[in-house]
Amino acid sequence: MKKQESFSLEKGGSQELDDDGKLRRTGTWMSASAHIITAVVGSGVLSLTWCLAQLGWIFGTCLLLVFAIISWYTCILLTNCYRSPDPITGARNYNYMQAVKANLGGRIQHIFCAIAQYETLIGVSIGYTITSSISMAAIKRSNCFHRYGQQKGCHTLNTSYLLIFACIEIILSQIPNFHKLSFLSVIATIMSFAYSTIGIGLSIAKIAGYAAFGSDAPGNYLTGFGFYEPFWLVDIANLCIVIHLVGAYQVVVQPIFAFVENWSCRKWPESKFVNKEYAIGYFRINLYRVIWRSTYVLLASLVAMIFPFFNEFLALIGSTTFWPMAVYFPIEMYLSQAKIRRNSLRWISLKILSLVCLVVSLLAAAGSVRGLLVSVKNFKLFQSVS
Repeated sequence: MKKQESFSLEKGGSQELDDDGKLRRTGTWMSASAHIITAVVGSGVLSLTWCLAQLGWIFGTCLLLVFAIISWYTCILLTNCYRSPDPITGARNYNYMQAVKANLGGRIQHIFCAIAQYETLIGVSIGYTITSSISMAAIKRSNCFHRYGQQKGCHTLNTSYLLIFACIEIILSQIPNFHKLSFLSVIATIMSFAYSTIGIGLSIAKIAGYAAFGSDAPGNYLTGFGFYEPFWLVDIANLCIVIHLVGAYQVVVQPIFAFVENWSCRKWPESKFVNKEYAIGYFRINLYRVIWRSTYVLLASLVAMIFPFFNEFLALIGSTTFWPMAVYFPIEMYLSQAKIRRNSLRWISLKILSLVCLVVSLLAAAGSVRGLLVSVKNFKLFQSVS
């Protein structure tokens, strides 16, 4: 009887359950691609010219290419860990932490993965808040420059824009779960391509990114005013950044929301405050979800007001999370799952790769901390100015 039931599930006999007995997945390659582009092709592309300005044209390009290849390779290793213990017939791992636990076991590895993963998600949500406020302020400055001239300065406080972004995210954060975000990710993906294309076009018109600015490349070439005209095109690009990050913010915070809310449901299964939902028209409201998610958005915005440093903040997040999330865990899980013999050539090669990436990450983290300390010296609390 059990065999027949399993067979019917695998053949699609049930419209509600997947082949592992859980609710059937409804995502498509298009929705998955939209989520990936929204989360991965983020505002970091706007600082690539600044990165090249720090590293140099030749060395910087080579370094970007090398780490792109490393990331591509480790992503392939990671996809092999989607099922465990066998990569083809094993049970699905529905999230990164589950994959680590299934392949590596042990509480320490599981906790280490949780810290690295949620540090990434929390840090990126703060970084998106900073970037969005700067882009909003850049629209106002662009119009001011066009009207009064570049010598005017046209500086403006970012605090009000941070609060506007926070209010938008408090509302959107009430979307129940990640599976309801596809429409936001599709819009964000279109916006990502739009402002990236505009940036490339403006760079070509002024002679392709770093070549346009040299060592004076701004941290964000659309908000650091590498371009002043046509002002309306710069405004459109910055508006696209804001719309993109409104959606991208939800992609990175929904896993945080799910983690806390699932833990709370297990901890207090009888609590009406935690579990009960109220129907208001077409919407279902949960008081715990409203309060907790709103609190998170406000706290993230508060941190963004205290540390409103775009490049330094993104650099610190990237340097501290790249090694564990993109290199260490994919390699360790692959070695365990594929049963690679200890001290074999492949084992040694992968361990060396992991060690080299760790050293680079530590050096990058040290540089990021120094950059933050330098920026903090000249900063007045809640007085961030664009």
